[in-house]
Amino acid sequence: MAERPGRARSLRVHGAQHTRHVAGCGGTGHGQGGRPAAVCGGRKDRDRSEDRKRQLLERPVRGILHGPGSGTEPPPGGGRGDRRAARGTHGRAGGGAGLPGAGRLRAGAAAPAAKGKDVSLRLDALLEGLGARITGDASTVISELAYHSQQVKPGALFVALRGARSDGHRFAQQAAEAGAAAVLSQEPLKGLAIPVAVVRNTRPALAEVAARFFGTPGASMTLIGVTGTNGKTSTVRMIESILTAAHQRVGSIGTISVRFPGVEEPAGLTTPESLDLQRTLARMRDAGVETGVLEVSSHSLSLGRVRTLRFAAAVYTHLSQDHLDFHGDMEAYASSKAELFSSTYLGGPAILKAEDSLTPRLTELAHSHGQRVWTFGRGAGSSADLRTVEEEVELARSRFIVELGDDRCEIQLPLAGDFQVDNALAAIATARALDMSWAHISEGLGACAAIPGRLERAASVEPVVLIDYAHTPDALERVLGSVRPLIAGRLITVFGCGGDRDRTKRAPMAEAACRHSDHVVATSDNPRTEDPDAILRDVAVGLRGSYEVIADRRQAIRHAIATAAKQDVVVIAGKGHEDYQIVGQERRPFDDRSEARAALSARGATS
Repeated sequence: MAERPGRARSLRVHGAQHTRHVAGCGGTGHGQGGRPAAVCGGRKDRDRSEDRKRQLLERPVRGILHGPGSGTEPPPGGGRGDRRAARGTHGRAGGGAGLPGAGRLRAGAAAPAAKGKDVSLRLDALLEGLGARITGDASTVISELAYHSQQVKPGALFVALRGARSDGHRFAQQAAEAGAAAVLSQEPLKGLAIPVAVVRNTRPALAEVAARFFGTPGASMTLIGVTGTNGKTSTVRMIESILTAAHQRVGSIGTISVRFPGVEEPAGLTTPESLDLQRTLARMRDAGVETGVLEVSSHSLSLGRVRTLRFAAAVYTHLSQDHLDFHGDMEAYASSKAELFSSTYLGGPAILKAEDSLTPRLTELAHSHGQRVWTFGRGAGSSADLRTVEEEVELARSRFIVELGDDRCEIQLPLAGDFQVDNALAAIATARALDMSWAHISEGLGACAAIPGRLERAASVEPVVLIDYAHTPDALERVLGSVRPLIAGRLITVFGCGGDRDRTKRAPMAEAACRHSDHVVATSDNPRTEDPDAILRDVAVGLRGSYEVIADRRQAIRHAIATAAKQDVVVIAGKGHEDYQIVGQERRPFDDRSEARAALSARGATS
C-alpha cells in the first residue's frame, strides 16, 4: 500500500541514473529554481481572410483611447514501443514550437494603455476592414458598445444580434431612443435618425469590434483555454491555483464566476458574449493580470464569442453527449470543440486526454500548424506523456503520483471525486507545457479550494449530502461511479433534467443514476418553458430498480434526506452552484445546498 499523506518521500525512477525528488521535499526537476512546496490541506480553421482581419486588429486604429470600459453593467446573460524513449522532451513535436519561448509562460504582461480613460472612436475607424456599408455620418463618435437595447447608453453603438428566440433588429428604434449613436445591423434599417452600418453577420463583427474598442486586451496577457463537455470549471480552478502558487497575477472566466485580484463576480454564461468577454479581459488587463484562464464552451466557438483571442495553450478534457439541441449531432458538437485547436485560436501547446476518441483528430489539427501536443492519462498502461503510476482516492481527497519522462511527483488533492484526478492531470500537463515547476504544481494543487457545486458537501453532519453540477449522462456516471465504491451505506441520488434542452440525454441520465444508486429520486431541474411532467416522462424511460418520481425539487430533496440512514450518502445532481430555478420565463431563488441544509436540520442530523 502506498504511504499515507503527510509523509512525502523521494521516489526513485526506474532505469534512471539519479533520483528525482517528490515536489514538496525541495526537489526541483528540469533545473527549476527550487523551494520547498508545502503540501496543504483544502481550504465547463477559418480561412485566410479571417486571419487577415485579426492582423488588422493587431495594428493601431486611429481614434482609440485605451481604457477599462467597465462603467457599463453587462447585459443580462443567456440562458456550458518505449514511451519514454520516444518523448524525452515531454510532448510530441509537430514541426514547431508555436509561441516565442516554445510556449513558455511570460513572466509579465504588458502594461495597460491609458488606464482609466474613457474610450472614444469614430464609427468608420471602429468598423475598418469589416466590409461594413455605412449609411449616415461615418465620422460619428462611438463611446460605448451594447447588444441589448436595455443596456444602451448615450453614444453607444448598438449591435443587433439575431438569436434563436429573439432578434435584436426589432429593438433598433428602442436603442436609438435610448441614445445610441449608431446601429450595426445585418440588414438595412429604415426610419432611424442615426447612422446604420450593415455587415454580413453581426456576431463575428461584434467580437472584432469589441476587441478593437477595448484595445485587444487579450493580447496583453497569456491566455489558456479549456474546453470539453465536463471538467472545464475544475480544471480552470486548478490551473488558477497553480499559477497563484507561482506568484502570477491570474484571472479566470467560467461557469461559476469571473475572478481576478480583488474581484469575484457570478457568471452568466460559461463563456460570455464577445462584448462582455472583451470588457472583462480589459478589466483584467487594467488590474495587472498576467495570465487569463478561460472556459471555452462549444457555443462560444460556434457563435464566435472568442474570436480575435489567441491562446498560449488549449486544454481538452473529453467529449460526451450534451448540447445536441444546439449542435444537432455529435459530429457538429465535436467540430465546434476542435475549432479551439485550429490555427485560428491556438498559438501554443495542445493538452489532450490520451484515451479519448477525439484526441487523434485534435492531435492532427494541432500538428498541422506546428504546435506540440501533450497527453495525460490514468495508470501505468496509459500511452500518455503524463500519467498516474499510483493512486489513492478517498471520498474527500486524493493522493496520486504522476510520471512525466524521468520525473515523478506526488500530488495531494483536497477535492472530492475520482474524476478530479483527471482534471488535475489536465492542469498538471498544462503547467508543465508552460514550464511551471513541480514545486509550484504540488503547492498549487495542494491548496486548491473546494469548488462550489462540484461534489460539495452541504454540511458537516450525517448523512453525508453532496451537491454536484452533473447534468449529462457521462457526468452523472463519473460522479456516482466515483462515490459508490467509497461508502458503506446506500447511495441515494436526486436528479432532474433541464427543459428546452437536449431531450435525448434524459433517459440515459436515468440509466446512469439507477446503475450506480441504491435508490433514485427523479425530480425537476430547470424546466424552463417545458411541462415538468413531460420532462419526467422522458426521464422515466430510463428508470429501473428502486426509484421514485417527485416533481417538486424541494420536496424531492427533503424526502431523500429524511429517508436516508446515517451511514448513507445522498447525491443531489444537476444544478450544483446554481442559486436559482428557471420555471417558465421566471428565475426563482433556489439553492440545492440551502435546501439540503434545511432538510438536514429538519431531521436533526448530527456529526
